[in-house]
Amino acid sequence: MATDAQGCFRIEPALGPEYYKSYSLRQPRNTHFRPATCEEFECDEFMFGFVLTMDLSTDLGQRQLDYVKRDKSRRCHLQRLSLNIMKAVYGPGNDCFEPKRSTHKILVGRPPVLLVAEGDWRGNPRRTPTRVHRRVEDWVDDFANHQQALADAVQKG
Repeated sequence: MATDAQGCFRIEPALGPEYYKSYSLRQPRNTHFRPATCEEFECDEFMFGFVLTMDLSTDLGQRQLDYVKRDKSRRCHLQRLSLNIMKAVYGPGNDCFEPKRSTHKILVGRPPVLLVAEGDWRGNPRRTPTRVHRRVEDWVDDFANHQQALADAVQKG
């Protein structure tokens, strides 16, 4: 067994990396995703609701309560649990709070980037440039041709 750069355990291949090809699909965040609303993203808080617990004996708790009372974009029910502890119970259909909301992203429908690289997880010893296919059909055809070449080599011995 060997460990790759990400710390994953891998089976040590029988041949060097120069005898392998790696096929991958990529969907980079900056080109294939866009910001999404809580509803589009179907975040847990929007789907199931959430609870904000506030400690009113602290400055933060006081600011949170003030915000909850002034916030017109969400609906909640306030519950007092003790002298200093209150809960704001938000039902389903309410947007979550930042910074979590800024992580909501969905695919824009752009086709994936189709890559064929020489080598495997150990690297590309020949430093052959990675090939980028424009069409899925070409990428699949490249893969099928490579698989056939491997099968032919095995058959020859």
